[in-house]
Amino acid sequence: MAKKQVRPHEDYYHDDPVKPVVKHKNYRSLSSAVMLIVAGLFLNNTLAANISLTGGGGVEFGQGISMTTACSGSQTLTVTPQAQFVNSTGAGSYYFKSVRVSGIPSSCDGVDFQISAYNSTGGALPLFNSTSTVATIYQSSGSYSAGVGGTDLSVSSSSGAFTVSFDVPVALSSTVARLTLQSGPHVPITYSIGQRGPGGGIVFYIASGYFTSTGSTCGSSCKYLEYAPSTWRSGSVADDLTYQWSTNTSTATGQDISTATSEGFDSREKTNWKIGQGFNNTSLMQVSGATSSARNAVLAFAGNDGSAGQWFIPSTNELNELCKYAFGQNTGNPKVACSYSGSSFKSTARTGGDLGGFVGNFYWASTEQSAGVAMVTYFDNPVFQDIGNKTQNQPIRPIRAF
Repeated sequence: MAKKQVRPHEDYYHDDPVKPVVKHKNYRSLSSAVMLIVAGLFLNNTLAANISLTGGGGVEFGQGISMTTACSGSQTLTVTPQAQFVNSTGAGSYYFKSVRVSGIPSSCDGVDFQISAYNSTGGALPLFNSTSTVATIYQSSGSYSAGVGGTDLSVSSSSGAFTVSFDVPVALSSTVARLTLQSGPHVPITYSIGQRGPGGGIVFYIASGYFTSTGSTCGSSCKYLEYAPSTWRSGSVADDLTYQWSTNTSTATGQDISTATSEGFDSREKTNWKIGQGFNNTSLMQVSGATSSARNAVLAFAGNDGSAGQWFIPSTNELNELCKYAFGQNTGNPKVACSYSGSSFKSTARTGGDLGGFVGNFYWASTEQSAGVAMVTYFDNPVFQDIGNKTQNQPIRPIRAF
């Protein structure tokens, strides 16, 4: 069925909204009489006044509805909510599962989008995480991530669009009578160690100030590192597998392997060891005519694109922090080396869910030592940093800066 285009009335005035025309029609057991309201972004308001839809057309839940918000100017956005059937013992039900918003221009950069659902009496409905009634999505430089309170939801990005999916949906579709999409100034998020990060991973490092991760969307304002859950490779809880750093051992990648620095505890440290260098290191790992199965595995996880998902192989100092977290030690000070603590090691056997999956082996860093070798950290007794021939197969674990 073709999308119905519904645009704000030409004579619209935000202090005197026009009641939308609603077509009573069910969509996959979703409630009829659904009204979609959009709030625009005004610089002086935390959340702008609602923009009502008019124009004589009907609003059908589950199909694309075009609308204009203040932050998008004359460009219309398309909002498409979806339901999903969830089986249960003896019966199942349709739940409000996800919303896609597309056609978002760069003029909306820096905005927090907020999505809510209401029942027929105007009561806000929990959407995810048992009681959360507002899903907040932050736009930054064309990339989208979960905002404040965004645990137990997933956000995927594409050009000018995002889809927010509730990991465990709560609202029955039959109870949804109205949706709102609002936009307002971004509210920064504060994360803690061990918390689920905006990329779906686990936060393992918090900088005392800010660091620069060249290539990451956080740029020079990065604060956190999260590691990919153990499901990153297979979609189910699993141990990390091994990959080659490169099939080429005669050509250097172009990382800065000569400028000495002293951020961490190792006197051999160069610029490409530092926290914030992992993204750039990973982007350089595959030289012409060579293959890096390690880098390719991360790109496949991140969407087979150099920037999609923002995941990368950690630099040596980033890997040292990840090692400390994997062994249950305090992180945050790069001058403290990881040490062995077998009883605390976050392996699949010791850690429930997708939090572990680490193995006692040499993990690749994205840090190159020379044309033929790269840095590794031994996740076993005793923990130490060494070099390995790039053609060797060693495990990896992707991380992400934000």
